[in-house]
Amino acid sequence: MRVSVPMHTVAPALWTPIVKHGLARTVVDGQGFGIGRDNCYPTSMMDHLFARRHRVDELPPNIKLCAILAEYVNQRYGQTYYGRAANGVRRLRAAYDAALADVDLLLMPTTPQKAQPLPPGHASVAQWCTRATGMFANTSPFNVTHHPALSLPCGESDGLPIGLMLVGRHFDEATVHRAAHAYEHTR
Repeated sequence: MRVSVPMHTVAPALWTPIVKHGLARTVVDGQGFGIGRDNCYPTSMMDHLFARRHRVDELPPNIKLCAILAEYVNQRYGQTYYGRAANGVRRLRAAYDAALADVDLLLMPTTPQKAQPLPPGHASVAQWCTRATGMFANTSPFNVTHHPALSLPCGESDGLPIGLMLVGRHFDEATVHRAAHAYEHTR
């Protein structure tokens, strides 16, 4: 059965302010880990990242750009864009939930393009950022709606891998895993 979630096309725009804010707070300020959760924290990794906090020049260009952009937006506009995006995610989540009411899983390509090589060492920041973010259109929505999603290889094109993404209902990871297992055993 074919289903359509028209709001899927705006999902990356909702994801962007959330991930930029999260990246700046988590990677730059939070030693690589968010706070306020009650799960296990790898404190040795946190110590390692804290010791490297003055070496931001070693971060990839796309991470530096995201952190600078997030800080700029935060200073200029506060948390408003984050709040708007978070409010939009509630509607996005409801749209996926409605689609999943009629089917067990959503199936889609993991990325909207073929696998791409890493940019060359002399690549511009724009090239790094384009390459780093060009593949997120189908995966980013589920990073903010928290639907369980899994990618598995399903073929090749010109020797490059193609991924199939399975997306399930909230708290139904078992169905996603069973379907992935069944698919891998039929190949």
